[in-house]
Amino acid sequence: MDQWAPEGPQHQQGGSTAARVATASARVPIACVPVVRSWHLPMALAAGVLGVALQLQQPSLWPWPSYAGLMVGALLAAGALAWWAGVRGTRRWHGSGVAILAAVLMYGLCGMRAAVFLEQSLAPALEGRDLRVTGVVAAMPQPRETGLRLRLEVEAAQLDGAPVRVPPLIDLTWYAGGLGDEAGADSPPPAVRAGERWRLTVRLKAPHGGRNPHGFDYELWLWEQGVQATGYVRTSARLDALHGPPERLGATWRHPVEQLRQRVRDAIVRTLVDPAQDAARQRAAGVVAALVTGDQRAIERADWDVFRATGVAHLMSISGLHITLFAWLAAALLDRAWRRSQRLCLAVPAPTAALVGGVLLAAAYALFSGWGVPAQRTVCMLATVALLRLSGRRWPWPQVWLLACAVVLAVDPWALLQPGFWLSFVAVAVLFATDLGAASAYPVGITGRFYALLREQWVVTLALTPLTLLLFGQVALVGLLANLVAIPWTTLVVTPLALLGVLWAPLWQAAAWCVQALSVLLQWLAAWPWAQVALPMAPQWAGAAAVTGGVLLALRLPWGVRALGLALLLPALWWQPARPQPGQFELLAADVGQGQAVLVRTARHALLYDAGPRYHQDSDAGERVLVPLLRALGERLDLLVLSHRDTDHTGGAAAVLAQQPQARLLGSIEADHALQALRPAEPCLAGQHWNWDGVLFEVLHPPRDAGDGPGARAPTSNATSCVLRIAAAGTSDKTGGAVALLVGDIERAQEQALVDGGAALAADLLLVPHHGSKSSSSAPFLDAVQPRTALVQAGYRNRFGHPAPDVVARYRQRGVLLVQSPPCGAARWVSDAPLAVHCEREATRRYWHHRVSEASLLPQP
Repeated sequence: MDQWAPEGPQHQQGGSTAARVATASARVPIACVPVVRSWHLPMALAAGVLGVALQLQQPSLWPWPSYAGLMVGALLAAGALAWWAGVRGTRRWHGSGVAILAAVLMYGLCGMRAAVFLEQSLAPALEGRDLRVTGVVAAMPQPRETGLRLRLEVEAAQLDGAPVRVPPLIDLTWYAGGLGDEAGADSPPPAVRAGERWRLTVRLKAPHGGRNPHGFDYELWLWEQGVQATGYVRTSARLDALHGPPERLGATWRHPVEQLRQRVRDAIVRTLVDPAQDAARQRAAGVVAALVTGDQRAIERADWDVFRATGVAHLMSISGLHITLFAWLAAALLDRAWRRSQRLCLAVPAPTAALVGGVLLAAAYALFSGWGVPAQRTVCMLATVALLRLSGRRWPWPQVWLLACAVVLAVDPWALLQPGFWLSFVAVAVLFATDLGAASAYPVGITGRFYALLREQWVVTLALTPLTLLLFGQVALVGLLANLVAIPWTTLVVTPLALLGVLWAPLWQAAAWCVQALSVLLQWLAAWPWAQVALPMAPQWAGAAAVTGGVLLALRLPWGVRALGLALLLPALWWQPARPQPGQFELLAADVGQGQAVLVRTARHALLYDAGPRYHQDSDAGERVLVPLLRALGERLDLLVLSHRDTDHTGGAAAVLAQQPQARLLGSIEADHALQALRPAEPCLAGQHWNWDGVLFEVLHPPRDAGDGPGARAPTSNATSCVLRIAAAGTSDKTGGAVALLVGDIERAQEQALVDGGAALAADLLLVPHHGSKSSSSAPFLDAVQPRTALVQAGYRNRFGHPAPDVVARYRQRGVLLVQSPPCGAARWVSDAPLAVHCEREATRRYWHHRVSEASLLPQP
């Protein structure tokens, strides 16, 4: 959680840790300072925030001159109002007019920035083409299992020798062995350092991420980072002869902070990572590197799971709390040192020097830690409060709070969509609102400070729990206890040791030992029953009511008013998403990229057909897409069906099975498959059937005698795909009830066997075989199924060219509605309305989301 805390008129020594550290450096004499009492300013600030919020709801952008016109109009109207007030001899402005002008101004400013930025996006004609780019590595590269991830600041680009324009900032993956390199995966990428200039052959595409209900918005994250294209480095003997090999053109002076960060990160790894040491100590090295340099990817996935389960994940990266603490510590040291010099005190008062120096040093620390969005937001908050204090004004804390909100959104309007923004500002508002009279309630001294800290953590936990449920669908019940230990231990012991290790490397070892000690406690807490509770994601109205209820419970109000907060919590706590009626079912094809995962829900049961791909060592579709989706929907799986063993169908199964311990496993996977150790799998064989809530499930393939007989060859993985037919009760013009057919990766031979065997193939919905490969979707099979709708689960511009153009043509010749994952996102289909498909990307479109054209779906050359 990113925190800041301006000093308000009610601030006393009993305030929160974050509040105290943010204001200790801001205490300057404020006698005889006028108090701002007008409500025009807070109205204007609130309206400005509202203007940003409204602009962020736009599904598409207008041309930038439209937004510029709005801004000019607002400024001219403000000037006219000022002139009219001068003519009338009054200084009073109408509050509503000021608010409207502020909202229009911020709306136009946000829209114009977005429109100008969007004009720099990658031209669709350049997607999937071999480009020769020259640029400077703008951030320290991130090592990964499959290669290297780097960010390139482009200086020039060429296509077939002719200059072309590409976005100024791109993200690239340099795979081990390159792509198509005869050397294979044993040839790792060369050492790449920040600030170096390289000439590379790359293939780019527009930023494109999965769009799933309640899922992470990857495209918004890249938008905030300023990245408008992603891709990979192309290396092979043929390409090197045609375009030239990758060339390191030399080091530059650019991005010196990133160069320093990389040197420090590498030094931490050299100091702490030793193959002879135990795994726990090596994992602690990742936490130390993250706290010093902001490299969150250095922390292993298992550690992140523990941190999230105990509610301390915000401490294990460069958060607002770390930046604020650093500002307070720097200000305190500067104040003490400044007071030792009479000359310095006569030139600049010590409190003023401490205030300015604390903010500047905090900004330097944020810059060194990677200048991430949370760090930028915190520095903006601290700078706003500092400038307000230096100006000699003492505003009520709600007005300062609104000013900081407006400043942050003026710098980064899209921060309004980040969970950290809401957690930070709501926490600070509640802390100040509850600080009134709190200091006198506790004795002076260490005991009083402990009780104050306990109360503050309780207030924050009480107020933010509903908001956490609204944003993430889960909350750590052990978070209060874990944070009481982790906050002072991490911020006062681990982080200072890790930072001082830059000056004396042995301190990194001490920091790692401290991390290990904390990890033992956190792992113990995470193992508690009910350590973490997940609830279905409530709609916005219920979530907003719950947040209001949590705030009411935390405020120092009469208990009769607080009781109202309990009533407001109930809709979110007892919310259950709507389910299909008995006899009907719902199918949700998740957007998992190049892979397959389909959730099937009946009135009281749920089945997951396949679990998506594995992306890389620390990430898969289960952890990134399916587990959050199941948690948000409040689903308890009865059955996980794995059509066959290929990793684009089983990559996320381990994460799903870990989160769904009650689910049975059915699949065409071999007896020695790694998943068998997690959950014994029942073989998927033709003839199996069951009925859930009036919905019939039947397995049509593979046959029980597959691969039997003398001289028979073992079937391929695709040939053993589990084909599942799902039929609803009721009426339709086909087989009595709407039918869905899920077929995995079967190919022509298996399709023909199903047709020849007389299987009941007719279906309203078909999950396109093998992601639309040209080896599947044969004409006889399609004629037997006669689907109305066909779903293709494939990645955007995937290297296999799925779906193949001739396959697409066969579906369209038969009048089938072909729904593809890239332009649709997650696709929802219900049996009682078989002609309609709900596309998540279309339903929740915003202007930063990638618009997929027909041309961009063509296979890569």
